[in-house]
Parts: sequence; structure tokens; C-alpha cells
Amino acid sequence: MTIHPAEAAHRAASDRERVAWVDEADQVLGALPRAELRERGLIGRCTFILLFNGAGELCVHRRTLSKALYPGYWDVAAGGMVAAGEAYTDSARRELAEELGIEGVELTFHERFYFDQPDNRLWCAVYSAVSDAPLRLQSEEVMEARFVSLAQVERESLEKPYCPDSLAALQRYKASLG
Repeated sequence: MTIHPAEAAHRAASDRERVAWVDEADQVLGALPRAELRERGLIGRCTFILLFNGAGELCVHRRTLSKALYPGYWDVAAGGMVAAGEAYTDSARRELAEELGIEGVELTFHERFYFDQPDNRLWCAVYSAVSDAPLRLQSEEVMEARFVSLAQVERESLEKPYCPDSLAALQRYKASLG
């Protein structure tokens, strides 16, 4: 696996970022570098933003190979770790702008949930947004992106590697709609 030097530099900087460290009740315990939080199996905060176009299709994107978790996987949500001292909503706005270049859209908050896998322990906030603006992909994190139907996401997630945490966010979003 060959990783572009710009991706490697971005990954190193990302690993050093101080992110919110929380307990199982989502109470802030402090801030730690992202890599340390991951290595110690501690819990962080993260956001998932489900971006839909006006036709109701969901934006799915493929993560770069330099990502610490789920490299090369398809992802149904923009998002990422909440920085130290940052609110969930501020993180969601920042991540949507950074990863997909979408700014100034209304974010709808849906819920928070706890995701717990051995290598990925998170308190997650789920948002959705609608935009037909052109995507501007962050090349260090996103290889490609496209809009697809929810039915297509369900089919593809059985055949292709999709991020399990964002799929959990999507399932919770769909359940909240009734």
C-alpha cells in the first residue's frame, strides 16, 4: 500500500490533534492526542453528518488509505473526532466543510449514541444536512464521493467495506424517521 506523502503528513498531524476524552456517560475527562486515545482504548467524541442532495440521495465517500481506522473503506457520513473544548455542533460544521467542502447549510441534530468496538470507542452525535452545492473533497482524507440511494447503500454495504460506525449512525437516523 503506497501512501502519498501529503496523506502521510496529514495523518501524522491528525494523530497529534488533541481531542475530547470522555467516559461511558459522555462526561469530559480531559483531552488527549488522538493517537494516544486510540492506542489506550479510551473513549472520544465524534460527529457523523449524513449529507443528502435535493433528490434525497446520500453522499458516500471512500476514505484514503492513510486513515488510522477503516482505510479505503466507504463512509456514509462526513465527520470526525471532536477537538478538545469543541462542541459537537461546531465539530460537525467544521468536518463537513473540511471533508466535503459544504458550508453554510442547516444541520439537523438527530441523536447521540455510544459506539463500542475494541479499536473504536466513541460517543457519536448524528446530524443530517441537504445540499446541492458542488463537493470539494479534502484529498488527504477522501478519495472519491458520489450520491446514491439509501437502498443502494444497503446493497453495497453487504458487498464492499463500509465503516461500521457510520453505518450505525445511518441505521439510527433511519430508525428516528419512523
